[in-house]
Amino acid sequence: MDNNYDFNAPKSDLPNATVVLVLGILSIVTCCCWGVIGIICGIIALVFAKSATDLYVSNPGQYTEGSYKNMNAGKICAWVGIVLSVIYLFFTIWLIVTIGINGLSDPSLIYERLGIPMPH
Repeated sequence: MDNNYDFNAPKSDLPNATVVLVLGILSIVTCCCWGVIGIICGIIALVFAKSATDLYVSNPGQYTEGSYKNMNAGKICAWVGIVLSVIYLFFTIWLIVTIGINGLSDPSLIYERLGIPMPH
């Protein structure tokens, strides 16, 4: 691979590295919003991370190492956010199937349908 890049030139930040980091963090923060928002933010972050990784691998001398590390941190956060969101989404689906939509608004129905004695 023959790169004609001047290694003495100032390095630039990796495009979308900050976006990947922000979306990765948002995927963790929003995992409790029915799980859907966290999954969407995480997937978008992973798509941006894939293109940023390809850019960095093709010419690592052009981009700063710090922006690459930020992008990797964002990618890890995105995976954590996706996993947490999927777990929360499955929990929400299980809760709706077990208790029902009406039961979610009435605490006494929750205890009754789960077979737990209601505290006094």
